[in-house]
Amino acid sequence: MTALTGTLVGPGVDFRLDEQLADLQRRAHEFADRELVPNAARWDREASFPRSAIDAAAREGFLRMTIPTEYGGLAASNVANCILLEEINRGCASTGVTVSVHNSLFSSPVAKHGTPEQKAEYLPKMATGEWLGAYCLSEAGAGSDAAALRCAARRDGDDWILDGAKLWITSGSVADCFVVFARTNEHRTRGISAFLVEKGYAGCSVGKKEVKLGLRGSPTTEILLENCRVPNKNMLGEEGNGFKIALDTLDGGRLGIAAQSLGIMRACLEAATKFACEHDAVGSQQRFQWKIADIATALDAARLLTWRAAHLRDIGENCTMQSAMAKSFASRMCNQAARDAVEICGAAGIGGGADVERLMRDARITEIYEGATDIQRLVVARGVMA
Repeated sequence: MTALTGTLVGPGVDFRLDEQLADLQRRAHEFADRELVPNAARWDREASFPRSAIDAAAREGFLRMTIPTEYGGLAASNVANCILLEEINRGCASTGVTVSVHNSLFSSPVAKHGTPEQKAEYLPKMATGEWLGAYCLSEAGAGSDAAALRCAARRDGDDWILDGAKLWITSGSVADCFVVFARTNEHRTRGISAFLVEKGYAGCSVGKKEVKLGLRGSPTTEILLENCRVPNKNMLGEEGNGFKIALDTLDGGRLGIAAQSLGIMRACLEAATKFACEHDAVGSQQRFQWKIADIATALDAARLLTWRAAHLRDIGENCTMQSAMAKSFASRMCNQAARDAVEICGAAGIGGGADVERLMRDARITEIYEGATDIQRLVVARGVMA
């Protein structure tokens, strides 16, 4: 074996954003400061959907990120989507999850798996924000185990009849169309198919709205399907391919929640740093300085994990394990950052209306939805052991 010779000089890895991504980051940051930061506390307090912010986001082009250009979209990369979502979630996590679900969990699978007719029918409406999209996978007995879903679909001529209840549907009461996963035969995984179900279809209705700890501006509801007739042309992908579509879509969705965690963590860091700088009795204490240093370090580490997974998805490589790493780490560090921010702010951080109190409540869900933390650990462990 011969020794290495010469110099090892190459392009290396450039962590700087290019001009387009830097412009997106700037515009999203300004949007958050203008539309979200002044209103987030009120939306949380009133548990009101931020319709004005979503309309403003649509005007900015933020609802067309994952849509191909021929349907009015931007065909943006997953890295670009993560950059956008970090900035929006820094301002308001309820708005952030609405944008994330619309782009990642509805528009993205339709763009990837839809027929030309389905894309032409739905994507232009999603691009302009005329319609909002939602994703219906979870059920009472099928949370972390999506393959256990029981919502049934039976063929009836040129239609399918769907029966079942979907739970914990983000944007359920404000969405215009849903990607719904239902069982078309009894095979555990190959018996699941995906359908595009419009809210106006007979038999499709909104059930109870959940009262939640955080993300109170994002309506989470049941979606009830009772003898709901769906045209066969609205099947997304091939029959029996729904479980694969669900898992592939969730790889992208987890990047959205990782980016949401980054945004909440950013807001925690900014609030805690501002408080420490304005209160010398706090800022002069080394233990609080250490907490600020740890939040800043965790934020950078989580961002790098998220961008790496997003880049792998952009170049067409499998990123299931990397997305799980990013989502798990970012969400855990987000929750730790929120706890530390409340501690740094002390009594001023626990009162109703305090930014860090709201951020701590918003942070909690990031470890639960789009795959709970322990499920992400299983995904990572299986990937490593394989």
